[in-house]
Amino acid sequence: MKLRSLIPFFDDSVSTWALEARLLRWLTFIWLFVGLTILFSASYVVADVRQGDGLYYFKRQILWVLAALIGFNIIVNRPIQKILSISHWLLGIFLILIFVTLIPGLGKKAFDAARWIALGPIPIQPSELIKPFLVLQSARLFGNWERLTWRVRLTWLGIFGLVILGILAQPNLSTAALCGMTIWLIALAGGIPYHYLAGTAIGGFLLGLLSISIKDYQRRRVLSFLNPWADATGDGYQLVQSLLAVGSGRTWGAGFGMSQQKLFYLPIQDTDFIFAVFAEEFGFVGSIVLLVLLALFTTLGLVIALKAKNSVHRLVAMGVTIIMVGQSLLHIAVATGALPTTGLPLPMFSYGGNSMIASLIGAALLIRVARESSEAEILPLRRPHQNQRPRRL
Repeated sequence: MKLRSLIPFFDDSVSTWALEARLLRWLTFIWLFVGLTILFSASYVVADVRQGDGLYYFKRQILWVLAALIGFNIIVNRPIQKILSISHWLLGIFLILIFVTLIPGLGKKAFDAARWIALGPIPIQPSELIKPFLVLQSARLFGNWERLTWRVRLTWLGIFGLVILGILAQPNLSTAALCGMTIWLIALAGGIPYHYLAGTAIGGFLLGLLSISIKDYQRRRVLSFLNPWADATGDGYQLVQSLLAVGSGRTWGAGFGMSQQKLFYLPIQDTDFIFAVFAEEFGFVGSIVLLVLLALFTTLGLVIALKAKNSVHRLVAMGVTIIMVGQSLLHIAVATGALPTTGLPLPMFSYGGNSMIASLIGAALLIRVARESSEAEILPLRRPHQNQRPRRL
């Protein structure tokens, strides 16, 4: 494969892609460009003070983006069936790494949560990297549900349960909830009987309630969410500062780079609360434009899913759309006080290479499904016979 073809902006074969694939490609690049622009603004001051270089975080993010874009282009040009054939191995590797983060001395802590491990100078957050492969394997399971034995079904449901429990034990309630809801919605789209879905929904709700009751800081976050102004300098500090940033943007915003809350008032402004900086600088109008971008991404994702000729591919498209748009809306809801404070990054916006890689892999999978679902694809995949039973999942 030539180096030129590894760089998405210079891929000569794009003109042969389906319309949905081309639109989604450009929408992804627009989302990425806007996100990098906001990260530059949100991180410059804090990087200048902490690292002595205002571009420190931005330059590191650019390196992650370049690496992720190479992976992005490999995926959009590789048959989805080949990617599905190795998804279970990658999911298993990241599941092991999730439990490695729980081992004292190996897991790196931040805000009392062990979510990272270090491979030399490279931080790895397996709970982020596992997301696209969790979507792929969920689509394989529920897309072939009727042709699988109960042994295979229960094995994979148990593995999914271990993923959620491992993330919950870090503790990372928000990511565990997002992964659980994504699996549940893929199962719903796959036609799983409602009584199974109802039971798992109740179980998931009770598990989240148990986590909140056990973890004191999670309980305090929920209580401060109900009335953040009651303890504006304590447990409610993050939400209060975020609301001040969002409110300060008013209609048109303060202007690019002119956020005042990012000047060490708003904590973790380049990751968990980056939307608050965006809302302050671009106001209500800019926030609506971002929501329209998410709505367009959702629409394209659903169109691609509806056009997919293969049930597994259809569930992959729906799963990627759910996890990317759903995570974005949850992040925005936290920043605007509609949900309790959590640690979910905003895809394509927040600083962090793991989130960037997971987001671009997800977008690439969606584009690949669009390519294979269209008659414009030059080399369509050979589909198995309708009655052929898959050998393994």
